[in-house]
Amino acid sequence: MTADAIALRARGITKSFGPVRALRGVDLELRAGEVTALMGENGAGKSTLLKILDGDYQPDGGALEMAGAPVSFAGPADARDAGLRVIAQEPEIVPWVSVAENIYVGTLGAGAFRRGELERRAAEELRRWGFHRVIDPRTLGADLSPAQRQIVEIMRAVITRPKVICFDEPTSSLGDEEVTLLFALIRELQKEGVAIAYVSHRMGEIFQLADRITVLRDGGYVGTKSVDETDHDELVRMMVGRDLTQFFHREPAALGDVALELVDVSNDEVHDISLSVRAGEVVGVAGLVGAGRSELMKTIAGDLPVSSGEIRVRGALTRIRSPRDSIRAGIGFAPEERKAEALLLERSVRDNAALVVLRRLARWIFVKDAAERELAQGYIDSLRIRTPGPDQLVGRLSGGNQQKVVLARWLAARPKILLLDEPTRGIDVGAKAEIYAIIDRLAHEGVAVIVVSSELPEVLGVSDRIYVMAHGRITGELPRSEATEESILALAMDEEVAA
Repeated sequence: MTADAIALRARGITKSFGPVRALRGVDLELRAGEVTALMGENGAGKSTLLKILDGDYQPDGGALEMAGAPVSFAGPADARDAGLRVIAQEPEIVPWVSVAENIYVGTLGAGAFRRGELERRAAEELRRWGFHRVIDPRTLGADLSPAQRQIVEIMRAVITRPKVICFDEPTSSLGDEEVTLLFALIRELQKEGVAIAYVSHRMGEIFQLADRITVLRDGGYVGTKSVDETDHDELVRMMVGRDLTQFFHREPAALGDVALELVDVSNDEVHDISLSVRAGEVVGVAGLVGAGRSELMKTIAGDLPVSSGEIRVRGALTRIRSPRDSIRAGIGFAPEERKAEALLLERSVRDNAALVVLRRLARWIFVKDAAERELAQGYIDSLRIRTPGPDQLVGRLSGGNQQKVVLARWLAARPKILLLDEPTRGIDVGAKAEIYAIIDRLAHEGVAVIVVSSELPEVLGVSDRIYVMAHGRITGELPRSEATEESILALAMDEEVAA
């Protein structure tokens, strides 16, 4: 197959779920040795298209070809046998077996295998791609971080030596070192003639990696551009149908009293944390993966215990020993892992939105159905949640709309303090702008907001002040006027705290 040969072609793909048309005549070409970025807002149809390529979904219309021959996949196993792999954004990990066994799951056949031999083979593959520095093949699946789970998913795909490989937001949970290793892996796959589809909302990654960019909008095909013939502004117009002239809408609000203060707070994950946030203030928390940012949020929210130090809420010493204590203190928490830790995926939008305020909606011991529905519909309208209605299962919404449901829950609870851990992870450019506007509105309503983000432009854009963490400790505090990507990275890479 020549370097510009078409390894996979999708023609006129259509797919509907009941009355909702998810894909409308979508075309896609993936060429051997090239990276084709697949871009669009959440709900544009990217994930549905990947599931059709993988055999998870069957198209209603259109056709697929690999190397010029028609193909049809009854499921992911058929796609894998044909040399096509899709790397999911949310990996499925078997918690009670090792990394090595998770990597080779589904490829071992029915025969017996020696665990030591499997670990040796996994170690060789991890070393080949440089991932041995960040993951041990003997580690149990239950003990893996989000970044390590993503690496396992990537390794599952590459060990089968596919002809076509599709990455769905692969860097959303990776740190800088893992991202560097992933990009090196992708470039090596290109040299080997693998055709690559790459889904990401991060423009910098797209222009660094891609040869061509295909854009979807509202389930339809908008167009394909060579990366050398387009720019950020044109791609945004193609994706959202409008200019986003002001991506960050942060207008500093009038500050009130200190709403939350931590004094020398420590546990097994964070050490000697002292910080504060005032009513109407947005405080960012930055740092590299493993710095302890999420653990700090979970400590404030009562998911992790406080071993020493003090937490003060509106000046009063407050003992937070559980999430219930934090909610009673007026603290809301939207965690990074929204699917695993924040949402009931098999329950409706209204069930999820009303979860924290059921007592308020109840009469005697019964929740008033009309009140719950009215509350959910109000936030569907105000937050522009794309859903057929309040009874839609949350698990069927796009990532951006799921995040809005989490925000709706806490807006309904009217917290005085709101913790947002990676609030725009895996969310498209249009939905990001909407969430930034929500954060700005909350601050102007007097809510104290803490935002954890791995994206430096984001944390710089939304924050009044920024704390930087490394190795479970705060290494510096920067006012908005002095914060730059360089100053944050210098504090995030502070090695003195590791001693």
